[in-house]
Amino acid sequence: MPEEYDEIGIWSEVKLAIIKEYCAPYATILDSIRRRSAASLKWIYIDAYAGPGYHLSKTTGQTVEGSPLIALSVTPAFSEYHFIDTNPNRVKQLRDLAGPRHDVFTYDQDCNDVLLKRVFPRVRYENFKRGVCLLDPYNIDLTWEVIETAGKMGSVELFLNFMIMDVNRNAMRRDPDKSVASKVAQMTRLWGDESWKDEGYDKVDTLFETDVPQKVTNERFAEAFRQRLLKKAGFKFVPRPLPMKTKMNSVIYYLYFAGHKTAASKIVTDIFDKYRKRQGL
Repeated sequence: MPEEYDEIGIWSEVKLAIIKEYCAPYATILDSIRRRSAASLKWIYIDAYAGPGYHLSKTTGQTVEGSPLIALSVTPAFSEYHFIDTNPNRVKQLRDLAGPRHDVFTYDQDCNDVLLKRVFPRVRYENFKRGVCLLDPYNIDLTWEVIETAGKMGSVELFLNFMIMDVNRNAMRRDPDKSVASKVAQMTRLWGDESWKDEGYDKVDTLFETDVPQKVTNERFAEAFRQRLLKKAGFKFVPRPLPMKTKMNSVIYYLYFAGHKTAASKIVTDIFDKYRKRQGL
């Protein structure tokens, strides 16, 4: 094993498998379009929380390739690769794993700044650029501006990890007065405004009080976020997210796909449905 690695559960392995299953046909379709047209079409892979490149499976104890290495192995190859992580040791390891390549760009900075200022400008629709961006934060420390910018650009497809467990434990507790203030602020930054509180709580009357906040179900809150990706961020296609569960059947996070093309949505829907069946959903 390299010096830097994460131990990951089965849900993370499933997520990596999904990324691999999507990127291959995505690159093949764009390569076919490029060959048929006169435009110099290019497709770009973006990993906003790239990690160390390798993981250790908690299930098998074996080494598992991370999303950056999966992307680097896809054929036809992406035109560029952008790997972002705030840990400089992990970024150095990714740079070493990629080798002396001019098509790999690494950043040891906050992805919320890097994506908006340095990476997304390289994936403009009018410049015949297209991109796949994996937003896989370790918690809910992600800005709505990043998500909405990708949606408005029309050239970036997103895979987004929505950490519902972190939301429930810290930002959206059953008693909102006991929620962690810093996490409430993060949730507002992720959602884009405070309307998540209206989506996350109903107001009910009890025997002694009126308008008492009552949490909605995970499924309902996840659907509200899906609708926000469609109506507010401007993505044309957002299939139902895939819940990633523990062995105790608790949902850790929802994996969303948000895109602009029918073909991409169909590919992801088929992949998600396959894993839904494996979960018995």
